[in-house]
Amino acid sequence: MSKLISIGTAVPAYKHLQSDILPFMQRIYALENHANRKLRFLYQQSGIEARYSVIPDYSRSIGEWEFYPPTENLEPFPSLEWRMRWYRKLAAPLSLEAIHRCLEGQLEPASITHLITVSCTGMSAPGLDLELVEALGLPPVVFRTSVNFMGCYAAVHALKLADALARSSSGARILIVCTELCTLHFQQEPTVDNMLSSLLFADGSAAALVVSDDHPGKGLRLRGFYSEIVPEGKGAMTWDMSSSGFRMTLTSYVTDLIRADFAGLVGNALKKRGLGRDEISHWCVHPGGKKILDAIDKSLAFTNGHLDDSRHILKEYGNMSSPTILFVLQRIMDQLDYSRPNCIFGAAFGPGLTMETFIVETN
Repeated sequence: MSKLISIGTAVPAYKHLQSDILPFMQRIYALENHANRKLRFLYQQSGIEARYSVIPDYSRSIGEWEFYPPTENLEPFPSLEWRMRWYRKLAAPLSLEAIHRCLEGQLEPASITHLITVSCTGMSAPGLDLELVEALGLPPVVFRTSVNFMGCYAAVHALKLADALARSSSGARILIVCTELCTLHFQQEPTVDNMLSSLLFADGSAAALVVSDDHPGKGLRLRGFYSEIVPEGKGAMTWDMSSSGFRMTLTSYVTDLIRADFAGLVGNALKKRGLGRDEISHWCVHPGGKKILDAIDKSLAFTNGHLDDSRHILKEYGNMSSPTILFVLQRIMDQLDYSRPNCIFGAAFGPGLTMETFIVETN
């Protein structure tokens, strides 16, 4: 088996209270009074108190805006090229902050043998992977690959790749870096999808260090993975490119599908590993939104705060897409008692509708 020995996280400098983002979005959407009241209600019920962004504008007056044009109708609205310019400038520094926290006290960057970069909010070639190779001084022979455009479950897919690489390469030291700048892609049209995106998403980065089993020290052993695609949810969650940025579709049908199918997914994943639900000590679930966490509580008949770690991350950071599940897992790791057995069940969701799960255990 392989094991996860460290996670480091980072968020941008600009922290925006949900109550400050609301009037900014109301200005963007130019809504009527009734729609404004409805949007305010949704923000108040979101389970989110604050979010972080590389953009300072969301809690500044119009004269201090840097990303959006300081005009009455916000025209010309930011183009895809403008958004990608910000991504290329800011994604690597945020990634490096998470990486340094992950590697501190563990390994020197030069000893990394594999690099996996994860993002769905910006792409270029040469891209983030080569920027990090250069900044960290990684050897030119380092194995590198990228997981792009998979959305919120991409970190689980990256862990799956890292596990396979570690199992096949003795002495492997695999660095995963998930970096998303979701707030670069908020849209102007007052559609339900656009308003939900601007309500939920935030920016952040998480780095994880996975090593082969012969590495000394404590960690979380990657015991196994299991995924399912829910075909009827194919159009319920999507992520597409457009000339004005990346556009998301996120319908309420996602919550219904998760409520109906999540217990079966968990049962199938546990059966594959010969485990029962009573053997799971911690639940590490991607906080895609408050309604999704509520749906999982109902699906699994949870009544005792099983998803408190996920709710805490949602409250403090919002949904950062792929890094978010690693923020939750880091919070769980910080609370673990390594002197006794621990078994963590993790799950995340994304376009497809895809549901990815993993199981990790203490040594």
